[in-house]
Amino acid sequence: MPIWKGIVLGFIQGLAEFLPISSSGHLVILKEIMHVDLGGGGMFFDVMLHFGTLLAIFVAFWKDIRRLIVEGVHIIGDVFANIGIWFRGFVTKERRYRRIVRSSYRKFVMLIIVSTIPTGIIGYLFKDTVELAGTMVIVPGICLLITAAFLVIADLADDGEKRPKDASYLNATLVGISQGIATMPGLSRSGTTITACLLCGYEKRFAVKYSFIMSIPAVLGAVVLELKDIGEVSIPKADIPACAIATVISAIVGYLSICVMMRLIQGKKYRIFAVYCALAGALTVGYAVLS
Repeated sequence: MPIWKGIVLGFIQGLAEFLPISSSGHLVILKEIMHVDLGGGGMFFDVMLHFGTLLAIFVAFWKDIRRLIVEGVHIIGDVFANIGIWFRGFVTKERRYRRIVRSSYRKFVMLIIVSTIPTGIIGYLFKDTVELAGTMVIVPGICLLITAAFLVIADLADDGEKRPKDASYLNATLVGISQGIATMPGLSRSGTTITACLLCGYEKRFAVKYSFIMSIPAVLGAVVLELKDIGEVSIPKADIPACAIATVISAIVGYLSICVMMRLIQGKKYRIFAVYCALAGALTVGYAVLS
C-alpha cells in the first residue's frame, strides 16, 4: 500500500471516529474505491487506526482519565478491604464495610464498567459477522442510512441533566448495548452512543465525554486481541510504514475532531451530519447494487 493511501485512511479514521459519520463504514468504502487489500492484515491495520484515535482520547481527556484510573485503583482496594472485613467479622462479630461508590468519579468508573460488559459480549459473539460485513460495501451503505436516522433522533432529543451521580446502571447497560451494536461498519459509534446517552437523559457535554471515554476499554480489548495473534498477521512488510503513518495521522486528526465535537454539542447541529450520512449511504447502496 502506498504511503499516500495510508495518510488518506488515517485522516478519514481520525475525522470520522469522533464526528458521527462512522469511521468503519468510510474505511470499508474507501478501501473498495482505492483498491486497498491487506489480506489477513486488514483487521490489524484497522485496529492500529483505532489505536491512533485512542491516543487522541487520552490526550483530550487526560485529566478525567487520570482521575478515573486513580479512583478505579481505590475501588479495587476498597473491595479487597471489604473482603478482609467480612472475614474478620467472624472473629470480631462486627462488620463496618467501606462504601465503594462515594464520589462522582467512582460512579463514573462503575458506569463505564457496566457499559463495557454488554459491549464486550456483543463484540465477541458477533466478531465474525462484523468482519464479514466489512467485506460487503452494501452493509456500510445501509448502516449509514440508519446512522442518519439516529442523528435526527439525537437532534430531536430533549436536553438532559444527568451527570454521573444521576445516571443509573440501567442507563449504562443500554449505552453499552448501543456501543456493541455500533461495531457494524457504517453505524457511527459516537453517533449511536451519544444518541443513546441523550435518550437516557445525559447532559450534553457529559454525553460526548462518556461516549468517547467508554470506548477506551473496547478499543484496548480489540488491540490486545489483535496483538496476541500478531505472529499470525500476514500484513506485507512493505505496508508497515504506511500503517505506522496512518496511525499517527489518525491520532492527530482524531484530537482535532474531538475538539470540534465538544463545540458542536452545545447546539443541535447533528442534522447536517444526518444529511451527509443519508447521502453517503444512498450513494454507497447505489454503487453496490450497480457494480
